[in-house]
Formats: sequence, structure tokens, C-alpha cells
Amino acid sequence: MTLLTRLTTTLSALALLALPLAAQTTGPGGEAATPSATITVDDAQAAELKGKGLKAALLWHDQSDFVNAVTAGASDEFARLGIEVVATTSAGFDSAKQLSDVETALALQPNIILSLPLDPVASAAAFDKANAAGVKLVFLSNLPAGYKHPDQYAAIVTDDLFQMGKQAADALAASMGGKGTVGWIFHDASYYVTNQRDNAFKATIEKDYPDMKIVAEAGISDPARAEEIANAMLLQNPDLGGIYVTWAGPAEGVLAALRAAGNTTTKVVTLDLSEPVALDMVKGGNVVALVADEAYELGRAMAATGARAWLGAENPPFIVAPAVTVTKDNLAAGWMQSLHRDAPASLTGN
Repeated sequence: MTLLTRLTTTLSALALLALPLAAQTTGPGGEAATPSATITVDDAQAAELKGKGLKAALLWHDQSDFVNAVTAGASDEFARLGIEVVATTSAGFDSAKQLSDVETALALQPNIILSLPLDPVASAAAFDKANAAGVKLVFLSNLPAGYKHPDQYAAIVTDDLFQMGKQAADALAASMGGKGTVGWIFHDASYYVTNQRDNAFKATIEKDYPDMKIVAEAGISDPARAEEIANAMLLQNPDLGGIYVTWAGPAEGVLAALRAAGNTTTKVVTLDLSEPVALDMVKGGNVVALVADEAYELGRAMAATGARAWLGAENPPFIVAPAVTVTKDNLAAGWMQSLHRDAPASLTGN
């Protein structure tokens, strides 16, 4: 066994330790998950909110189709409740920019802020100012260091992480007839979102599919190395039946490796929607499924949580939106279910 093989095996074993004891999604502090569908603002509450002149700010980490869908879900819910969105920003994964965005937004005196904190420590400093101003904070996936519920934030809202990994395993198994060898490319970082998704895939294969065996494991922290990692995996396992890739960005590198090798048989499953990866699937390539979250529903639930917090209603600390498996057969419907918009014309021919 080479040093690289020993290292990746050790890393994957350590990552597996993060798997929840129960087959369900848990928060960064072990919080139980509450389905987003249960987080609602009823007609009486909506009537109480309207006419109050309430304002909200959406301070995002980056700009993408996913963020656009979350924004749409939040904006539609705020509009229903008579809450004006006074700022929508993108920090471009820059913590300093996020601090500036918070300070700029506070000048507009929002009552509610929705955001994904980029860095636990730096984000705490940024959002402390919002807390001091009495703003209700709802976070997407991440949490500033040391923040306590419900005093400092209304809730974390994120994906049903375990279900995303499980559905990816089920989709790959279906494409492989429930048997064969599998490669597992997981996120080599301590981040509860990707760790739970990755580990749920592995646990599902090991528990539910006895005729499938994970024979190759590799951690990835830099998506640019995906092609290199896949080449090494395929060199050692040329007859690999399927590969799981932690998210769609690195999956593009894995597809490049497969194409370079002339490999048309190894099945690929990954997480999150991506037009280039979905195009491979539509054209009958290696990709058999993409598992995504309902991003529009994430936004709706975040807005509802913020509004409920302003009313003084109790919110659970950790809220999750459903997962959806998108295949060639349900691409148009799955895209709409996740992002609340039509799939790109390149995928549908429209």
C-alpha cells in the first residue's frame, strides 16, 4: 500500500466518524432537523406583519443559480408578507466584503437579515453588529462561532444532507443493477454539510447494497485536482463500475478523466445541479443522476423563519429542505422543483 493510499484511507475513515448515529441529518452542534414544510406563516400572522413597514436584507456569500433560486424563494415569501427587500448582495467568498455588506445593509435598518456566514470567526464579528441592532438573523448552512439559539439567531436552514447522500447512492445502485465496484470521492475538509452528504452515500452503499463494494476512496479539497484524482483512481481500478463525486464542480474533472480514457461505462453520480454535468447525462454519457436540494424552498423557509422570529414565534434551531434526484427522465421537472425555473435550453432542446 502506497503512502497516498494509506493517507486517503485514513482520511476517509476519519470522515466516516462524523456520520450521525441515526440515519438523518443533524446540525453543526448535533441539532435535530425540522422539515422546512412545517415552518410557515399563517394568514393571521401575515396580516399582523403587513403594514408594519418591515425590511429585509439578503446578504449572500456568492452569486450562482442556487443563490438566485434561494433569493427568489425568500423574495416571494417576503412579498407575500408585505416585507420589503432593501438589499441583495454577494460577498464573492470574501469575508471582508461580507463584513462591509453587513455594515452597508445596517444603514438601511433592516428588521431581518438572511445570509450564509463565510468564516466562523470573521462572520461573528460582522453579525454581532446586526445583533446589537436587534436584527433577526437567519443563516444558510453555516453558523458564526459561538452563536447561541435563539438569542443570537433564529435558525440555520440547509439541505436534508443525509437524504442527498442516500438518494445519490440509490441512484447509482439503480444504474448499476445493485452490484459492482464503486469509487468514493469525498470532500477532504471538516464541514458538516459535505461530510454528512458524503458519509450518507457511503453508509447507504455499505448497508443497503451488499453486492456493491467501495474499492477506491479519495479525499478532495481543491476541485481543480479532480481530474488528477480520478485518473489515479481509474489507473488502479480500470473496471470501476461507478464513481460518487462530492459535488458537481469536481465531477466535471472526473468526467474529463473518463473521456480522456475513452471510458463510457463507469457511471457517475454527484450532488447539486450543473448545466455541464447535466448535459453529459442528457447526452447519455457517464452521469446517471444529480441530487440537489430544493433551493427555492430553502429561501422560502428562511424568509418565513425571519418573519416568525420578528413576531416572537418560536423557531427550531435547525431546519432542512427536501432533496430531489434529477435524472435524464425527469430533468425538466426536477430542475423546476429545485431551482423554481426552467432547465437551460441546452438540456431540453427548447
